[in-house]
Order: sequence, then structure tokens, then C-alpha cells
Amino acid sequence: MEDRIQKAVEFFKSGYNCSQSVVAAFADMYGFTQEQALRMSASFGGGIGRMRETCGAACGMFLLAGLETGATEATDREGKAANYAVVQELATEFKKRNGSLICGELLGLKKKEPVSTIPEERTVQYYSKRPCAKMVEEAARIWSEYLEKHLK
Repeated sequence: MEDRIQKAVEFFKSGYNCSQSVVAAFADMYGFTQEQALRMSASFGGGIGRMRETCGAACGMFLLAGLETGATEATDREGKAANYAVVQELATEFKKRNGSLICGELLGLKKKEPVSTIPEERTVQYYSKRPCAKMVEEAARIWSEYLEKHLK
């Protein structure tokens, strides 16, 4: 699992968004190609569409939780509840380790900063001022720990 965690960080450092990085590192476990994983998670980067809402790395972890535990029958209330319990457990752990689930808070952004669709250029300065690589690592680690704990 440590390899998957490092793979997630490498994806991020190579230019993929935080959500893509987490999902792509585990995609093969669920029968998805790299391209499928990158596409299905693309919209969640930057706190969902760069709106600085729920952290994209956490969203990637939640997407994986759905692949692992999501209900597939519309009337399966028990299955839905079980999946929601997993997501809430993961969210609690992410908040405990990082202080928040909110991208803007994790980045230390002010509330009134305008939302832009343009992703920032990935430079040395970008990586040095942002905690995103750490968030990707934490989300991948929390997911790895979940898998090791529940799927033995």
C-alpha cells in the first residue's frame, strides 16, 4: 500500500489534480484504466471544480469508498447507510489529521477571493506554498489504512 500512497503523490507532482491523483493510484484495484480513473475524478480537483469547497483529495477518497462499499440497488437503504458510515469515518479521520475538509481552509484562502476556472501553473513556488501534496498523501494513506483494516 505504501507504493500506492507514493504513486498518488507522484501523480500530483506530475500535474494531475488532487482527486485524480488519489483515484488513479488505486484504479486498477477496481478494474478501471488510468484514463477512466483520471476522467471520473477530474471534476473534483481544487475543492470540486476549483471552487475551494470539499478538498479534492478527500473527494477522491470518497469516490474510492463508493467503488468499494457503494450500494447498487435503489432500494438498498442498509447498503446506502453502510456506505455513508464509511464516508463519514473517512471524513472524520481526514479532518482529525488535517484540521478541515474544506479546500479553501486547508489553503488558508480568504472567503471573498474570486473563483477562477484557470488552474495555477505547477511551479516550485506552487508546490512549496500549497499543502496539496500532503493532502493527497493523507487521503491515500487513510484509504490504504481503511482497506488494510476492513479487507483482511
